[in-house]
Amino acid sequence: MKTATVLIIAIVAQAAGDVFLTKGMKTLISLERGGGGGQSEALSQVLDLALQAMQSPMVWVGTLLLIVFFALFSAALSWADLSFVLPATAFGYVLNVAAGYYFLDEVVSPRRWAGAVIITLGVLFVSRSGHRTVEAPGDELLAARGVE
Repeated sequence: MKTATVLIIAIVAQAAGDVFLTKGMKTLISLERGGGGGQSEALSQVLDLALQAMQSPMVWVGTLLLIVFFALFSAALSWADLSFVLPATAFGYVLNVAAGYYFLDEVVSPRRWAGAVIITLGVLFVSRSGHRTVEAPGDELLAARGVE
């Protein structure tokens, strides 16, 4: 139960973080795609964009939510197999497709929706396989202390 709860919070934080980050970056002045200038001008434009991004509250919120995702993802990896945790977090792709459609007004093709459904089915298969396939060192000590 602990693993599922942490993964659900992590997935929602990841999807929300992606939405905030996307909205924040799209509000910034877009880089001109002029033909000249060379590498030094391109580097200058990238640095300018980075400075603008650091001043955007939307980018900060998105980044903080993605840090929450990473912390929870890391915690889940400490007690469950990568072969379980990583596919389970793939459900975030489905949330990202839905969030792109509902919050970012993106056009989502039927083919992309079908892909999201296939990912969902894959997550369901993986979630039925259990949390840990091999006992990790110290698991019996944690079990004795009543830690899942």
